Amino acid sequence: MSNADFSPDWIKRFATDPYAVLGLAVTADERRILKRYHQVAKQLHPDVQSGNDDAGEAFANQVLTRFVNPAYQRLKQEKGRAETLATLRFKVRRLSREEKLQARRDLAQKLMVVPESEVDTFYEQTLTQLSEIQYESAETFIQQTAAIAELNMIYLRRKMGDPVIREKRAGLVSSATIQTPVTAPPPAPFEPEPEPVNYAQRHIERAKTYIANKRYPQAIQELRDAVRIEATNAGYHTMLGQAYLLNKMEGMAKVHIRQALKLNPRHAVALKYAHQLAIDTGEYNNNGSQQKGGGLFGMFAKKR
Repeated sequence: MSNADFSPDWIKRFATDPYAVLGLAVTADERRILKRYHQVAKQLHPDVQSGNDDAGEAFANQVLTRFVNPAYQRLKQEKGRAETLATLRFKVRRLSREEKLQARRDLAQKLMVVPESEVDTFYEQTLTQLSEIQYESAETFIQQTAAIAELNMIYLRRKMGDPVIREKRAGLVSSATIQTPVTAPPPAPFEPEPEPVNYAQRHIERAKTYIANKRYPQAIQELRDAVRIEATNAGYHTMLGQAYLLNKMEGMAKVHIRQALKLNPRHAVALKYAHQLAIDTGEYNNNGSQQKGGGLFGMFAKKR
């Protein structure tokens, strides 16, 4: 690592996006924020940097105290996250109205045009790639953080839809000759309350992508997180059991298929995999009744 001179303008530029400073998506929940913070703080810790040169140690200390710690303090509470997202959305609206929001980097340009159904997956995967080397040096920190900040803006732009741009009226009569009646200010525009975030479902969607790319360990991690959030969801336990089976971990697959049957003895996909794993389904009071079904991983089951 080498030292860097972080100018006041640069600090001010990224003060509004602590997500970019930590290398996080704007959709990150409290658990992911804490996990990423621990990862970065460990990488920049003085004990880890003790074998580095003076410039590297100085950079690590500077970025940890001036950027990483303040960013985490802002995002660790729900209020701070809400205020940050509100600020970022306001910035996106303003720049869009002024036609100044442009995707300059290749990845941001691709995010701007990918099909709507692929926006979330492309965004998450691209941001993960950028954050992997974010803290390797002062130069990569500046470059990757700027790229992530741009990616966050474009993602919000895609999710918020096209802004309403009002044309300015050009009058021919001087405003001094017009008697403007005093009227009450117009009511504030109605903004619907945001829908509650289903964090468990986000883990499920990411797991689907990992499964499709045969990245089974990553899928298992996402499904384990989903199960932690909704421990009584038989479908989630079934998916996790299937993912373990695809990863050739039969013992763990049995654990979660059994748990799925305890929660729902008639779950069709769980019953199918119980038969494949030689699990006695009689103890779960299903009376030998199995329903036809496919489920999320049906296409993967057919390949086995």
